[in-house]
Amino acid sequence: MRLRSDFWVSAHLRRLDVAGIPAVLRRRGAAEAGAIFVKVDRLDGSADLYGPAPQALFEAEESGDRRFAAIVTGGSPLDVEERLTKEIRFDSDLWIIEIDDRQGRHFLDLAA
Repeated sequence: MRLRSDFWVSAHLRRLDVAGIPAVLRRRGAAEAGAIFVKVDRLDGSADLYGPAPQALFEAEESGDRRFAAIVTGGSPLDVEERLTKEIRFDSDLWIIEIDDRQGRHFLDLAA
C-alpha cells in the first residue's frame, strides 16, 4: 500500500529542509491519493519538472514507493509553468512542490 500524498509531501519537504534546500508547498491536492509534481528551479533561467512515473515502468514492484519521471528537463520556468497548467486542467487534485536549488537536487526516486 502506498503512503498517503499528504504524508509523503510533508516528509519530503522535511527531508529537503534538513538538507538545507529551499522548498515550498505551492499547491495542496487530494490528501489520500493526489498526484505529486515537483518543480526544480535551478536559479539560472532553467527549470525541471518531475511527475508520477507511469505504472508500467515499475509494475512488478510492490514496495509501495512513489516513483517519478522527468517531464521537462532544462526548460525555462515558463515551459514548466505551461506544463503544470495543463496538468491542473487534467487533474485539479494534484500537489505541487517547488524547489530552488542551483544543483537541481530533489531527492526523488526516479523510475528507470
